[in-house]
Amino acid sequence: MTGDSALATLWRHRWLWLGFVRRDITSRYLGSVGGMAWALLHPLALLAIYALVFQAVFKVRFAELDQFPFVVFVATVLWPWMAFQEGLMRGTQSVVQHAALVKKVPFPHELLVYAAVTATFAVQLLGYTLVCVLLGLMGQALHWASLGWVLCWLVLLYVLTLAFALGLATVQVFLRDVEQVLSQVLMVLFYATPILYPLTLAPAWLQDIMRWNPLMQILDALRQALLFGLGSSALKVGVMAVAVLCLFWMTRRLFRRMSPYFEDMV
Repeated sequence: MTGDSALATLWRHRWLWLGFVRRDITSRYLGSVGGMAWALLHPLALLAIYALVFQAVFKVRFAELDQFPFVVFVATVLWPWMAFQEGLMRGTQSVVQHAALVKKVPFPHELLVYAAVTATFAVQLLGYTLVCVLLGLMGQALHWASLGWVLCWLVLLYVLTLAFALGLATVQVFLRDVEQVLSQVLMVLFYATPILYPLTLAPAWLQDIMRWNPLMQILDALRQALLFGLGSSALKVGVMAVAVLCLFWMTRRLFRRMSPYFEDMV
């Protein structure tokens, strides 16, 4: 096993990695009836349900809704959340799902995780782009000048997803219950992250706890940039980047250390 960085590994095996990404998108979306359309429409359906339940039924109100409709408030972070959630689930399952390939062909197994997460982000962010453009055409005043900040936080979200996926994919090889537990954790995490509501709506004592959630920091920064045109301090971005990269380094090291045993366990 070499000490190559993740970027070096991706570059050296770029055609294999791109092949995995292409196959993942083709088999998951293009290989089913209306697959790609459903991938794009599923978040829209969820958005409509949330709007019906929280706005029409429960009549939830908070200060931010005086400036933006509930649909716009949620849409700015729902697609990034969907990319994280689905990317994490797919990345966690990627090694086990390709057991036959892992057993027969020698290659860096981490490429499977990278491909699963990348394919998911590519599709979900395509939907995110289309929705943002549609909101702009409908007259919603999104701050396109803050696009640089949006891209910065999306990159950090992508690396964070890779970090968690590498660690969980390693555990999944040895403990097959990870997938079931993860789905429950993600459901709790969705409501514990200010996606359907602003952080200010939570009690003060709970806000202090929620600020330790890296997803909250990333998604809130995305929303602030798109809706209010607010940038982020270099210190905040730097601290988050260092934390995410350290987590990625640790989980990748764990993955690569355990990778030689995957053939016997999958």
